[in-house]
Amino acid sequence: MRVLVVNAGSSSLKLSVLDSEDAVLDECAIAVERDVWDRAALEEALGRFPSVDAVGHRVVHGGREFVDPVRLDARVVGRLRELGALAPLHQPKSLAGIEALEQVLPGVPAVACFDTAFHARLPVEAHTYAVPERWRGEFGVRRYGFHGLSHAYAARRAVEWTGAQRVVVAHLGAGASLSAVLEGRSVDTTMGFTPLEGLVMATRSGSVDPGLVLWLNQHAGVAMADIGWALEHDSGLVGLAGSADMRAVLEREAAGDEAARVAVGVYLHRLRALAASMVAALGGVDTLVFTGGVGERSAPIRARAGAGLGFVGVGVDEALNEGVEGEGEITAAGARVRTVVVHAREDVEIARGVRSVLG
Repeated sequence: MRVLVVNAGSSSLKLSVLDSEDAVLDECAIAVERDVWDRAALEEALGRFPSVDAVGHRVVHGGREFVDPVRLDARVVGRLRELGALAPLHQPKSLAGIEALEQVLPGVPAVACFDTAFHARLPVEAHTYAVPERWRGEFGVRRYGFHGLSHAYAARRAVEWTGAQRVVVAHLGAGASLSAVLEGRSVDTTMGFTPLEGLVMATRSGSVDPGLVLWLNQHAGVAMADIGWALEHDSGLVGLAGSADMRAVLEREAAGDEAARVAVGVYLHRLRALAASMVAALGGVDTLVFTGGVGERSAPIRARAGAGLGFVGVGVDEALNEGVEGEGEITAAGARVRTVVVHAREDVEIARGVRSVLG
């Protein structure tokens, strides 16, 4: 089965064709403006691609209803539109991609694969907020978790590689999150009701005191819309150091820039603390996985994060860490916990989801 994988991002529609062995036959990205895809550009790209048997869409939010991949039809698309309020920045882009591909490839079966699905079966104590019952029941307030496609692939790859049953996955990119995976199942994660919770990210704040939001609105007079925009787009590394690029921030830190030093310190402090909480959820850890843009490419972040987790048995070998390309093991001699770098392959996880639905 050849699968066309569609990943709708903030500014582009990424397309790739995978064969039955998960090899990428072709790929490209199409620019998008205001959630509208250029149909001519899409048709041109697909005209260069090999023919496909099915389409797999990455959809950020499946809510409480969609906890596994699902074949798309009018009813499912309608429900995904209703879930748009849970992910207003992401869901419209996914739906626009679904609509565009349906028009260009009519009759080709399509499957939605959800970033929330891997975390949908978190234990009740891990997904429940201590808030009023009406919020939890009527409004669906709970910890959903995100980056599930990446976490699922990385955890499975780690098990194939090391045989570990207790895995902590660090997906570090522009968005960042951790997961605790026990025997292939997510039992905790750092993102919550929205992708704002948890780690410091490129432009997102990560966890802040909810009372801060109330104070800014009620006492400082900052509009809720402005608070939301700032936490999403003007915080994280951008808010601390003025740059969302970890490489640039690390270079500035090495040159003595104080703002960059603080930014990296805050980033690592949150990363170590929350990684330790993932270990606690597992009752120990056998393998630590780094994936995502920063996780795969930033040896300094891996080294410093690993050093901060030495008390749980993590040790990163300096030479292996500096020399790894793509994927590789970077465990120091004598370390109790194996540490590996895994290339993020959401496309493989989506293709697997398509095959599981269509057979």
